[in-house]
Amino acid sequence: MGKQVFTVEQANRTLPLVRRIVEDVVAQYRRWQDRVREFEVVSIRSTADRQDARAQELEREVQALAVEIAGFEAELAELGVELNKQYDLGLVDFPTVIGGRRAYLCWRLGEPSVQYWRDVGADYDGRRPIPPLAVA
Repeated sequence: MGKQVFTVEQANRTLPLVRRIVEDVVAQYRRWQDRVREFEVVSIRSTADRQDARAQELEREVQALAVEIAGFEAELAELGVELNKQYDLGLVDFPTVIGGRRAYLCWRLGEPSVQYWRDVGADYDGRRPIPPLAVA
């Protein structure tokens, strides 16, 4: 799919599906973080010539969870939505045009609808409320 441009209405219509995918991302990312921490602790027992069995199991789990998260990110991309790399926030961007320039409509897991936007170069802290009739 090409670079889709969303209106606020279009972005909000996709939210039920986007929300489910982002919930999965956040949940799997938490599991991934837990497994990575556990792997770091357990792998201390491993040596070059003797790998700890639990460390090997955790390493496989970490890799599988990373693949799963990448799959969710690809699902969002198919919809034209970009997942913020801070997976724990559940933040996504919908490409848009505001005031004749490229921008993003922003939504974060837990918010009821798309209510914010940011410039393409701005980060999460640069989110601002969507001005009325500003999104073309």
